[in-house]
Amino acid sequence: MSLDDVRRIADAVLYEGYVLYPYRASAQKNRSRWQFGVLMPPAYAAADPSESTTAQAECVFEHADYPAIDVIVRFLQVQRRTAAEAAPGTAGAPEVPGVWDEAVEREIHVAAGGATLFGEGVREPFAVPGGEDREATADAQVVRTRRQLTGMVDVRATELPGPWQAARLTVRVRNETGTSPEPLADRDQALPSALVAVHLIITVSGGAFVSMTDPPEWAAPAAAECENIGCWPVLAGPAGARDITLAAPIILPDYPEVAKESAGELYDGTEIDEILTLRTLALTDEEKDAARATDPRAAALIDRVESMDADALRRLHGTIRDFGAGPGGPGGPGAVGATSPAAGDDASVPWWDPEADESVSPSTDSVLVAGQPVARGSRVTLRPGARRADAQDMFLVGRTAIVEAVLLDVDNTPYLAVSLEDDPAADLHAAHGRFLYFMPDEVEPA
Repeated sequence: MSLDDVRRIADAVLYEGYVLYPYRASAQKNRSRWQFGVLMPPAYAAADPSESTTAQAECVFEHADYPAIDVIVRFLQVQRRTAAEAAPGTAGAPEVPGVWDEAVEREIHVAAGGATLFGEGVREPFAVPGGEDREATADAQVVRTRRQLTGMVDVRATELPGPWQAARLTVRVRNETGTSPEPLADRDQALPSALVAVHLIITVSGGAFVSMTDPPEWAAPAAAECENIGCWPVLAGPAGARDITLAAPIILPDYPEVAKESAGELYDGTEIDEILTLRTLALTDEEKDAARATDPRAAALIDRVESMDADALRRLHGTIRDFGAGPGGPGGPGAVGATSPAAGDDASVPWWDPEADESVSPSTDSVLVAGQPVARGSRVTLRPGARRADAQDMFLVGRTAIVEAVLLDVDNTPYLAVSLEDDPAADLHAAHGRFLYFMPDEVEPA
């Protein structure tokens, strides 16, 4: 995996919430933006304790001799767009927001290695120039302004005690932008001086990062002592590689991926591409025009979605991954998606389907509850406990139910599928395979 591939993963974080469906400036949820990884200028952070000027990533890495660390600090610079005419006078013309915040991607590179890395570390200031661009359109005079940004990146490593030749890496990013020409009375005024969606891509040569989410036993104490502020580092790159770490303001798993079926950014990293694509296609022509007028990236999104053919749309629906294709390889040690030996005669049956394992039979299996066998057809009284019951379960305390099946999860933990005895729609639910589920210690034989 190249760094461009990691950048694509990071972009899903960088632009999370940049402009949300329905992608129009008039939408209420698009009037409050820039919520993730925002480093405010010191003057505003001092006035508002909920804001921060600094992000810090700490992680553990193994090394040999003199490793080299390369840090890419990525963030968005707010570009404030103003239009002399907020609403064009041309009949039927789309709404053009009078003031709208766009974004310019920025990257800062810092390298550290050798004795300096383990000594005083590297402190590297950076500056991002401001500027102003003017554009005359048929409907308005558009001005885009950017404030100059300044900051500091600190990179240092600290040797850890023990025989493992490991160290703690600390990367700190600070916004040091000075006071703007006008007082920063509110967050909206301060945002052009902020670093937005700050995240780090860190690579090591002559060493290997340790997972901070699931560290090996020897590294667990050191990992627990790491202090991460405003971001969380995870291993990135191909599964099993340990030379790249991505520290982002949204918690990700190790080795995050962007689905290859995704045609491009939809600016909502936690949503499903298919849903947002279909919703976008359902917008009226007037709504699509309003979205295009909101932002160049929103316009590109609308155009991309409208150009998708049937095959591209079909690829978004119902993809199944081989969960065994991890570091251990398909079916290898610890592979979650390894095929059950009992399913070897019929590869078309998924490993998790009860039909794949002749040793289980939900309709005839039983489980002991208070010394009595409980199986399909048994009457039980529901006693959901406070330890894991939710609010809906508590309404069912004392109700009588009929056991429909005894099931085992992938860890061989038994569950009971039941239907309420006095539920007039029980037959309808059963026809659709819809039941309530309880563990054996949450019921009593009736």
